[in-house]
Amino acid sequence: MGTGIFQGLAGGAEAGTIQAMAEKRYLPDSSRVSVLTAMILLTYALTRVISAPIYPLRIPLAGLTLEFNLNLNTAFAILAAGLAAAGVDWLLRGHPSIRPGETVEHWLIPMLTAMVTGIALYAMPTGPVWWLGFGLGGLLLVAVFLAEYVVVDPGDTRYTAATVALTVLAFTLYLILAVALRAGGTRPLLVIPALFIAGGLTALRTLHLRLNERWEFAWAIGIALVGAQLAAGLFFWPLAPIRFGLGLLGPVYALTGMAVSLEEGTPVRRAVIEPAVMLGVIWGLAIWLG
Repeated sequence: MGTGIFQGLAGGAEAGTIQAMAEKRYLPDSSRVSVLTAMILLTYALTRVISAPIYPLRIPLAGLTLEFNLNLNTAFAILAAGLAAAGVDWLLRGHPSIRPGETVEHWLIPMLTAMVTGIALYAMPTGPVWWLGFGLGGLLLVAVFLAEYVVVDPGDTRYTAATVALTVLAFTLYLILAVALRAGGTRPLLVIPALFIAGGLTALRTLHLRLNERWEFAWAIGIALVGAQLAAGLFFWPLAPIRFGLGLLGPVYALTGMAVSLEEGTPVRRAVIEPAVMLGVIWGLAIWLG
């Protein structure tokens, strides 16, 4: 009888251990998340407090003169992206499953989030709408930091949900950036490189998440090039900002989905079906909104 009790206790302890291992749920240090978010939001707030003149930058190239207008808002957007990358690195070092050199892959979407949020806030007029965007930007940053913390460990019970959230967020940020650049009247000389970088980062991170942490640089660069070339063509069409953004989002999303299917060994005919359907839906939405 005593042996049976001990065996029962041992079996219960083992079952509890297995259940605990199967339900791993890690959360970051809330104070670190708060400090990091506050620092980035402070950077955004400074753009409304500090007023600085525009500094034209002229670069001679092959007989042409390329002119860029630089101001503190540009510097603050870059600073916010740098803070997001450094901050998420600092945040993830407290994760029990993190390994040396593994934090770099988690910089991409936080950097993109901070950069796009800064650009969108800069394009908004001062008032209630700006403060609403400011608050939503803070919530978005917190959500990104939490999701990146979760996807460090594939054994976390929220890993799938966090992966889906980061993927959706990455493409949403790409759309917001395209719409903001078009609405702000930015020159194509700046729009095309910005969308090339954003498209490449979006595709690279999505492929990395969905292909068991494999880096697919060739696919990411190819998708970014297609998006940039399409942006160069659509920029000179009389399109509304939302139609311009959706027109770019469709091919970038479809090509990324097709790349995932092909790398997973799906036959070409099957790999093309879902991306083609999504491309049709997104472009149909662009036509309908127009």
